[in-house]
Amino acid sequence: MSSEIIALADRVLRVAPSPTLAVNAKAKALRATGADILNFSVGEPDFSTPAHVCDAGKQAIDDGHTRYTPVPGIPELREAICNRFKEDHGWAFTDDQIQVSCGGKHGLYNVFQAILNPGDEVLIPAPYWVSYPPMVQLAGGVPVLVPLDEQNNFDLDGETIASYVTEKTRGIILNSPSNPTGAIFSLKGLKEVAALALQHKWLVVSDDMYETLTYNADLPPHILDAEPALKDQTLILNGVSKSFSMTGWRIGYSAGPLHLIKAMNKIQSQSTSNPSAPSQYAALAALEGPQDFPKLMKKAFLPRRDYFVNALNTIDGVSCIMPGGAFYVFPNFSSYYGKAYYNHTITDSVTLADYFLDEALVASVPGVAFGADDFVRFSFATSMEVLEEGMRRIEKALAALR
Repeated sequence: MSSEIIALADRVLRVAPSPTLAVNAKAKALRATGADILNFSVGEPDFSTPAHVCDAGKQAIDDGHTRYTPVPGIPELREAICNRFKEDHGWAFTDDQIQVSCGGKHGLYNVFQAILNPGDEVLIPAPYWVSYPPMVQLAGGVPVLVPLDEQNNFDLDGETIASYVTEKTRGIILNSPSNPTGAIFSLKGLKEVAALALQHKWLVVSDDMYETLTYNADLPPHILDAEPALKDQTLILNGVSKSFSMTGWRIGYSAGPLHLIKAMNKIQSQSTSNPSAPSQYAALAALEGPQDFPKLMKKAFLPRRDYFVNALNTIDGVSCIMPGGAFYVFPNFSSYYGKAYYNHTITDSVTLADYFLDEALVASVPGVAFGADDFVRFSFATSMEVLEEGMRRIEKALAALR
């Protein structure tokens, strides 16, 4: 019997699979055949989780912390998150304003399910992280993409954002430092957005997952720095995946208005219940222990970033902003669209990324996945030797196009 007899829900048909995971899977499949693939598509640090964090996770298992926990997370971890917000930003939250989820992505999913009715619109500055629009769609909402200008370092522009506002606008997503661009929003741009949010009573969803991985300052400007009065209209999302190289532990957390967190807890109680108990204790050790691990990663990432950006900008027809945070570069290759190499004709970011993978054995993510088809994303969370070899292959592949 054909599986097509079973009809799928419209919401599933509207949503595409994650392109970053698809590229990574294709790269791994090619590598399994013996191809010397250099994988620049992965969105995770190339560092092991700190030893004391791993030890805490192991100890949690030995201590019997292998059962259900409260849906929003263990009290100790929620208290540690409150303390981290207070120490790092001066923000006061109570532990019942915190939800611990199965990674930061889960917290985003929860909030959109909690606030959106069919047809509600959410403003998403583009380039954006690939999962924002599908999450809005899965909640019945409408993602409204607001283009940011490469010439303005992909900064926020209040006038542009205001032009996309309708009576159906419920909120806006901010991600700074950004995945995929690495751009950091300016205090000026944040103030302009804050004024609009206050005026229209939006929810501001601030995805701060990369805040500890910045190269210009200890922490980037924040929407609550721009306008503290916006706190009751802001949901902050963060986690330990990037800051402590704990992507596989799946621990993210959200902080916001009590009624919103309660609604998100209701949703989580009917989906995943609590996050993994041992992972929560590992995250507790990360947040309560030494905070120097992100600094060690930044020290390693900085020369890689500088090399990659400078090398890309020496290629004729390529432009790449210097990312202020995260571990991605987002070069503009649009001047190569229309060129070809044998059976490869470059028409967009997808065909260029395929060309890089097939001919240069370099895995990247097409910019169209991030709402910016002129670009391709590369991660520099890899060794300098791999970066240098990757650049040689990229330059050679581009030079072959006619």
